[in-house]
Amino acid sequence: MTNDAVAVSAVAIACVLALQACAVAARAWLRRLRARARVRRALRGEARAARWLERAGFAVLGAQVAVDYDVWVDGVPSTIALRADYLVERGGLRYVAEVKTGRAAPRIETPATRRQLLEYRVAFDVDGVVLVDGDSGEVRLVRFPLGDAAPARAAGAGWIAWGFVAALAFAAARAWPWW
Repeated sequence: MTNDAVAVSAVAIACVLALQACAVAARAWLRRLRARARVRRALRGEARAARWLERAGFAVLGAQVAVDYDVWVDGVPSTIALRADYLVERGGLRYVAEVKTGRAAPRIETPATRRQLLEYRVAFDVDGVVLVDGDSGEVRLVRFPLGDAAPARAAGAGWIAWGFVAALAFAAARAWPWW
């Protein structure tokens, strides 16, 4: 191989490497550009969500509300920090409102969204969660079977306990000879 052939090969390899480096840089630049666009879209949705929530009859109690809660793994506590978009109230009930943008995120069928809302429901100890579509403005009330029905069961159990106590009192009163 002559020196000219070696030089041409070296230049060709250098060009291929330079093109590859440019392609990698272009892909990274596009990813950053898309990520910034997603963040801007999400921030616009969150900014408009307060008005949409109020139009749906919710009173906004707070924005970017933070909470810490503990999870125990094998008896060892671990503190988890969360931040929800809004804490709202309607009809004497409190809700966490989460704003989602895009095609999939605002849908309850999306596993990540559903899991996040369920975690918020537990961690914030609220009556339910509200899912706000940050693009369309749709406000949806989401209730999980987790504890939303528990107050009715607890109240029913309370009446059963009071009935039992009343029956015992009546039976005791009839058993005493001075009655």
